[in-house]
Amino acid sequence: MPTPKKPAPQDADSAKTYTLLGADRSFYQSDTPGTLGGYRPRKIYGRLDCPSAIRAITRGGYVRHRVFFADEATAIAAGYRPCAACLREKYLLWKALPL
Repeated sequence: MPTPKKPAPQDADSAKTYTLLGADRSFYQSDTPGTLGGYRPRKIYGRLDCPSAIRAITRGGYVRHRVFFADEATAIAAGYRPCAACLREKYLLWKALPL
């Protein structure tokens, strides 16, 4: 009895899409992952490897409020501020801005 042929493996990334937050605060699908992560309740954005975000995720929080941005300009346009932990210099510049 012949062995059934297995289907050719598909490139896993070819069909993957990512949900990102746009400048207008609407979600959209993208073929490329976001470069920055954000936290919706406090409107903070930061690096994907931010130690503060990783600690919060490890403790079981944060994940359901997590959003992703294509770039920094989009995060700022959506009304988010830099993270004080992983983007310290940008945070200090943001904090010094007049209200």
